[in-house]
Amino acid sequence: MDIDLSWILLGLPLAFMLGWLASRLDLRQLRIENRQAPKAYFKGLNFLLNEQQDQAIDAFIEAVQNDPDTSELHFALGNLFRRRGEYERAVRVHEHLLSRGDLSRADHDRAQYALALDYLKAGLLDHAEQALLKLEGSAFEAQARLALLANYERSRDWAQAAQVAQKLEHSGQGSFSGRLAHYLCEQALSLVAADDTAKAQALLKQAINTAPTAPRPRMELASLLKKIGDTAGACTLLEDTVNAAPAAIPLLASELADMAIVARRAEQALALLKTCYAQSPSLDVLEAIVTLEAASDVPSPTARDWYVRHLEHEPSLVAAAKWIAGEKLEHEQFHPQVQRALDHAVKPLSRYRCAACGFEAKQHFWHCPGCQAWDSYPARRVEEL
Repeated sequence: MDIDLSWILLGLPLAFMLGWLASRLDLRQLRIENRQAPKAYFKGLNFLLNEQQDQAIDAFIEAVQNDPDTSELHFALGNLFRRRGEYERAVRVHEHLLSRGDLSRADHDRAQYALALDYLKAGLLDHAEQALLKLEGSAFEAQARLALLANYERSRDWAQAAQVAQKLEHSGQGSFSGRLAHYLCEQALSLVAADDTAKAQALLKQAINTAPTAPRPRMELASLLKKIGDTAGACTLLEDTVNAAPAAIPLLASELADMAIVARRAEQALALLKTCYAQSPSLDVLEAIVTLEAASDVPSPTARDWYVRHLEHEPSLVAAAKWIAGEKLEHEQFHPQVQRALDHAVKPLSRYRCAACGFEAKQHFWHCPGCQAWDSYPARRVEEL
């Protein structure tokens, strides 16, 4: 069959024109879609910067609907839900991401970590643990281990927390010896509550070896020795703590004074505390000195004289209130009202304050109940900071 070249010559321009029109239509549609997606995205970003989270979420949902394959929008939307406390919606967003087969390995790990954070914020600790364990060997391994450590601490699973802390230390994430000592102390306290003093004593000795300069293991062991009747050993241990952790002296001074009196070592403890007070004046140490002097036969200044001496070195409202308590005023009939006002004023000054979050408490905490930080409470009270 002969081919008519004239038809081919006429068809080529027509095919070209049809192809050109099709490409123009595709480009036009692509431009429209690209305009819509960024417009919704930047609209959501603008709302977010203006702290209008509700409107931002609506804008991001619109952007996701226009371009469901955009993983970054899903991450932004999930984070917004988590920040608003809508953990169930955040979980759904991140689970949807994890179900996608076209997701890159980096984005998959990122979504897995975000999902674990959703569970942590929602208080679903078991789910959070499982999600975090899946990140071993990933780029989020270090962050996951830190989150897992906080998870185990929150659930008071000290043995598991110790394992994670050791992994973090071995991977070069810093020293965790202080935390490991705290974990051992916490386990020892549980054993003491169960009357298993032998195992508790072994754990506390292990804690001392783990963190030789940490005051808590020695103080907890001293309390345990006192409980089982070894007051002399407890007293010696607290005296050693003064040298091992001098910053903690205000915390242990009162206990040392009481134990020294029972063990008939008041003079030795008194000399030690006076040396410490001379180097760094503290009302807690001063109170212990007054207690020891009252129990000894050696003539010594009265408590009120000590408060005056303290005021010469430190402008302390607490010391002033205690001194005035024993002073005779010109108008003595008003003394109770004045004393009551002073006692009320010094109460906040006698508290301990977390250096990390500012949470204040009447007692000293090794583990802040506010921010969960370890060793964030100074040994000195608010007035002396």
